[in-house]
Amino acid sequence: MTIQAGEKIPSCTLSVMGESGPEDITTDAIFAGKKVVLFAVPGAFTPGCSLTHLPGFVVNADKIKDKGVDTIVCLSVNDAFVMGAWGESQNAEALVMLADGNAELTAALGLELDGTGFGMGTRSQRYSMIVDDGTVTAFNPETGPGILTSSAEAILEAL
Repeated sequence: MTIQAGEKIPSCTLSVMGESGPEDITTDAIFAGKKVVLFAVPGAFTPGCSLTHLPGFVVNADKIKDKGVDTIVCLSVNDAFVMGAWGESQNAEALVMLADGNAELTAALGLELDGTGFGMGTRSQRYSMIVDDGTVTAFNPETGPGILTSSAEAILEAL
C-alpha cells in the first residue's frame, strides 16, 4: 500500500556518501524533529532527473529552506557512490543525496517502479513529499510522464 499524508515514514537504514565513503543513516536521523522535503527519482544521471527534477531543487533550495524546511533530500534506488557523484556533478551541496540501494525505503513506502523493461531493475516512482517530524503532510506522486506535481515549484506552492 502506498504511503499517504498523515502516515509516518517507516524506520530503515539507508546510506549517504561521506568524506571517507558510504555512511549509514537512519530515517529517524533524517526526519525526527525536522521539516523535510523529500523527492524521489527513478535514477541518477537519467535525462529527466538530471535535466529537470534535481536541478529544480538545487536552484530553489534557498527558497525552500526560507519556508521553514530544515533538509531537502533527493532519494534514488542507487548506491551511495552514484548518488555522491551525481550530487557533485549537479552542484547539489545544499541537498542530502540519499541512496536507497536495496529499495528498502521505496518498498516500505509502496512506491516501487518496475524498470526491468529498461534494464534498470526495481526503481522508485517519481514523487515528492513534505515530512514534518516523521509524518507525511503532503504527498505528490507523478501519475504520468513529466515532472509536474513533484517539482520544486510545486513543493514551493505547497509550503
